Amino acid sequence: MTNRDRILSREVIATQIPSGDKATLHAGTTVMIHQTLGGAYTVQTDFGLFRINGADADALGEQVAAAPVSAHTSAAPGSAPDPEAVWAQLRHVFDPEIPVNIVDLGLVYTMDIEAITDPEPGHRVNVAMTLTAPGCGMGPAIAEDAKSKILLVPGVSDADVRITWEPAWNQSMISEEGKMKLGLI
Repeated sequence: MTNRDRILSREVIATQIPSGDKATLHAGTTVMIHQTLGGAYTVQTDFGLFRINGADADALGEQVAAAPVSAHTSAAPGSAPDPEAVWAQLRHVFDPEIPVNIVDLGLVYTMDIEAITDPEPGHRVNVAMTLTAPGCGMGPAIAEDAKSKILLVPGVSDADVRITWEPAWNQSMISEEGKMKLGLI
């Protein structure tokens, strides 16, 4: 086995790529780690590609990573969240098949923060994003990953991440940094 090959030490619930279906990977299953980005692992098995959440890193023999919130994101109680902290969290979200975050891929169209009063006073972050292809079954998993990371930002009490298809995504939306990582420039 290479240093990226692992044998699962315990059962984990993983997300099949690209369908987005949940599947159980049993203890003793051999996996090869393809990428480790945004706190999740994309692994290859004899049954295809899967995404394993960072909370299950121990089953791969890896360290469980702490939640990726920058140190500069502290907020006074009741104050609005820092928009830069929200964008920083979105840069920790990855399509499991592409080694570029969703911001640099150009998948995030809008992000706004609104004050809310129901059920409690707080702040909701609203994100409109798309996917690289309409048939991508990973959309709900990517959106949920974005929401969970946004909710870690101090001052955020709710998050709504919606997938939209207008305008249609294309490669010109990828940032210069993203294009460099993908070898497009």
